[in-house]
Amino acid sequence: MSRVASVLQAALLLFSTHLSAAVAIDGAAIAASDQGGDWLAYGRSYSEQRFSPLKQINDGNVDRLRLDWYLEMPDSRALNSTPLVVNGVMYFTASQSVVMAVDAASGALLWRYDPEVITRLANRKHMRFNWGANRGLAFWKGRVYVATFDGRLIALEAATGKEAWSVQTFPLDETRYITGAPRAFNDLVIIGHGGAEAGAVRGYVTAYDTATGEQKWRTYTVPGKPADGFESPALKEAAGSWRGEWWKHGGGGTVWNAITYDPLYNRVYLGTGNGAPWNQQVRSPGGGDNLFLCSILALDADTGEYAWHYQTTPGENWDYNSAMDIVLADLEWDGKPRHVLMHAPKNGFFYVVDREDGRLLGAEKFGKVTWAERVDMKTGRPVETPEARATDGVSVIYPGFLGAHNWQPMSYNPDTGLVYIPYQEMAAEYDKRGIDSERWRAEDFQMNTGFQPYRGDITPDDVSSALLAWDPRRQKPAWKVDLPGFQNGGTVTSAGNLVFQGTSSGYIHGYRADTGRLVWSFDAGVGIVAPPISYAVNDKQYIAVLAGWGGASYIGSTAMAQHGWAYGAHPRRLLVFSLEGKAEPPPTVAPQTELLIVDNSEQVIDTAQASAGQDLYLPRCLGCHGVAAVSAGGAPDLRASAAAADLDAFGTVLRSGQLQARGMPLFDELSDREVEQIYWYIRQRARESL
Repeated sequence: MSRVASVLQAALLLFSTHLSAAVAIDGAAIAASDQGGDWLAYGRSYSEQRFSPLKQINDGNVDRLRLDWYLEMPDSRALNSTPLVVNGVMYFTASQSVVMAVDAASGALLWRYDPEVITRLANRKHMRFNWGANRGLAFWKGRVYVATFDGRLIALEAATGKEAWSVQTFPLDETRYITGAPRAFNDLVIIGHGGAEAGAVRGYVTAYDTATGEQKWRTYTVPGKPADGFESPALKEAAGSWRGEWWKHGGGGTVWNAITYDPLYNRVYLGTGNGAPWNQQVRSPGGGDNLFLCSILALDADTGEYAWHYQTTPGENWDYNSAMDIVLADLEWDGKPRHVLMHAPKNGFFYVVDREDGRLLGAEKFGKVTWAERVDMKTGRPVETPEARATDGVSVIYPGFLGAHNWQPMSYNPDTGLVYIPYQEMAAEYDKRGIDSERWRAEDFQMNTGFQPYRGDITPDDVSSALLAWDPRRQKPAWKVDLPGFQNGGTVTSAGNLVFQGTSSGYIHGYRADTGRLVWSFDAGVGIVAPPISYAVNDKQYIAVLAGWGGASYIGSTAMAQHGWAYGAHPRRLLVFSLEGKAEPPPTVAPQTELLIVDNSEQVIDTAQASAGQDLYLPRCLGCHGVAAVSAGGAPDLRASAAAADLDAFGTVLRSGQLQARGMPLFDELSDREVEQIYWYIRQRARESL
């Protein structure tokens, strides 16, 4: 028998041995903070702390950490997933919601499930927002649950990867999509969706029966049209905080990431999204708090009924969604033990909230914030600065729309009492000049912010980032490590006094959790946005991370592209480390920091056409090809594309759909003149970049 066959046979034997144990994975197992070797849910346990009690790998021996095994994923682009580990088997999502199961000790592939998202979305505008990102899975009683970009929630048999059931969570003719991970509890599995920038979208979450896929409840996060009635008393009351005909714009409030189940109170906490559109003057003329945008919304887990809320950004106007992770912990506060949740959303404040009643306990800035002076602890409301809503129509404030902390998860170590935040710093310009608030309407699957699009580039000098250790009790930083670049990965921490993080510059770093001293590094050869995990098989501890640049980094700019992770050039891998690792590190490809610009030097740039082309390019193309036509690796850089340098070839690619299988959307609504205008904008950017 060959070595490969032997490894596979051993893996299958291990898999079958542990299947009965996997069937027993339920709420009691996921709630257990000392579950040890497994990683059973998105945040390891229901607390979402991302804290591992394992300490075989610790601050005294981490310098011996070596690569144990790795898995190549050449068909993937964005890798954002948190793997699950259940009884020696690892489950994770690759690009386009593909689910894979591997032996967690060897990396041997056990099964692969492809929901064929791109095929299903052929000729649909959804592809214009499809980076392929998916943040993870849920596990419940022998089944794995995945939510796909095109809106399906699918139950797979953990043993085989065979589909048990599939439901469409929203109609495919709506401008919604899913990139987040479902959560499972009480024989229910819950999922939300994104899309508040894609069109007139009203957010909601839906809970389904884990056994059958039957819908059990659905809760909307913002009120709809009053004449149609309200789904609950809470939404009726919330409608009083809106103005005008907001329902025509959808309202927003999508739950695209943060969902935390609390077994103590049997509640679900939702981190709700931004307004649709961002510009409140369009969405809700006359102001108002616009509940429940940018809020922590607590629901009864069995019924979806409203329990309480806390709004982090009343009158949201800047894409300051609260979709960042919500972490549960027990803290001593004012001399008393409290069951709290901790939350560090985009707006730059770190919140500590009492889980029993939603009372705000603490809120301090964890980074550079200029839109608000402070949070008034008597009212729980931010005290806005004059520049937050500039009367001249233009505001330049910190943080920008990518936030002081984005979706990349933070972690909490109960031994050190510290929270480890992937911090980032960038301003943004919000320009409402020339926007007709009464006539403005969203266009399906374009960037719909309600502000003028930003027409410049974002350079490395405009951004910074760090790993920030925050003391939630003292409400101040404990330590901070500055990092190059922007959009670094999530964190994991452990009882070994360690915290691990992947970076946009292509490294995995290990730090002492108490002091922040760097104690280990590995060159992954590609940028990392996914969070690491720690698990054990047969008393051997591992650290694992998916290495693959993606997610919001694809929005692009010189700042995002600075590390040279070019489209199709760099690997996508699952990397797994142990103290006994002996695997040879895989070969790496040098970053491509020098771009070979394609310029037709004899051409005279039609600047008028190029200016019109920029207005067409920005809402359609920047999500993949980048701000100022500078790609960060999610798609080819059009300044260096031979096809984009030939008008006929360029038009064929845009309007024929011939590259849809590779992720290039169809733009068949564009006229010949519009294609030419976009072409001239790209040619102008190529010339300017020489």
